[in-house]
Amino acid sequence: MTDATRAPLRPLRDSSPSAIVAGFIAMMTGVTSSLVLIFQAGQAAGLTSGQISSWIWALFMGMAVCNIGLSLRYRSPITVAWSTPGAALLITSLGHVAYPEAIGAFMTSAALVLICGITGSFEKLISRLPTSLAAALLAGILFKIGSEIFVAAQHRTGLVLSMFFTYLIVKRYSPRYAVLMALLVGVALSAMLGMLNFSGFTLEVAIPEWTTPAFSLGATISIGIPLFVVAMTSQNMPGIAVLRADDYQTPASPLISATGLISLITAPFGGHGITLAAISAAICTGPHAHEDRNKRYTAAIWCGIFYAIAGVFGATLAALFAAFPKELVLSIAALALFGSIMNGLTVAMNEPKEREAALITFMVTSSGLTLFSIGSAFWGIVAGVLTLMILNPRK
Repeated sequence: MTDATRAPLRPLRDSSPSAIVAGFIAMMTGVTSSLVLIFQAGQAAGLTSGQISSWIWALFMGMAVCNIGLSLRYRSPITVAWSTPGAALLITSLGHVAYPEAIGAFMTSAALVLICGITGSFEKLISRLPTSLAAALLAGILFKIGSEIFVAAQHRTGLVLSMFFTYLIVKRYSPRYAVLMALLVGVALSAMLGMLNFSGFTLEVAIPEWTTPAFSLGATISIGIPLFVVAMTSQNMPGIAVLRADDYQTPASPLISATGLISLITAPFGGHGITLAAISAAICTGPHAHEDRNKRYTAAIWCGIFYAIAGVFGATLAALFAAFPKELVLSIAALALFGSIMNGLTVAMNEPKEREAALITFMVTSSGLTLFSIGSAFWGIVAGVLTLMILNPRK
């Protein structure tokens, strides 16, 4: 048992302004890029606004429970997110089955995840993954998000460069407040330049709607099994890799079991499944979240609190995020991930005999490659392991 584990649990006292900001940025990063996918899927399937609102409510409440509960239980920054590849998959598949059958498929996928967690099969697989490949996987996942700040500079040059140089200057003198000050400067400049648009924002509370599940072979094959595959390969595996890369040795099986169980409970309200997070998790596990790594769990707790608040007002969440310039959101997420990218690349290249395998893992993962509806994170690991087996078979 570590000293951090023996110390009294005091999340409020352990919190810091940087942890609160990291939690907020993690929440924004986890939802702004993919919230529109849920609206697209719901509209394509002909769901009512109430059903879509309930869907969002179920996801946010499930994520809030997991973030807060697991982070307190293991005193580690455990961050979850909904299955973004799963939401993309539903845009084309949800409209081809009855909604109750889709709910049944969501429950089937969640049950399969729960079984993987209970049996420990996923943990056995992850324990055999070399640290260098896990770190390269993390760096590859985060690289594209991190580089978006320079793409954003093409469109909002003054805003992005002001945030970037604020980050650098403040980091020189007070690193823990660098991201916070960059965010404040970005919001202030956006307001001054008239980039904030709250015209479409109205406060409306989400009301959960129960849908009695129905089960069919067609829905299981077209929705349930694909959701399970992309959840395990595209998000749960990178999520564990993020924790391992930052030296958090939290057991994988209970985390997988918890996400499966909560997904099973929230499915009748529309939730298509929650998984371990990777990109937003790296914001909470990195040095910007808290200078003391034993207190970074508070960043994940704050992320969970913000999830809960957003879930209550899920019906108007999209309008709220739409009020901020896209370039501001991309830039602040990138700045918050710089430390994790640096750490991932450093660890990935630390072992000479594994450097080439780590490099290939990084390159494939950061490429955005998608084959058979499975994302680049899975193929990056496959490519790295195959390279390692060929170049260093004994390893």
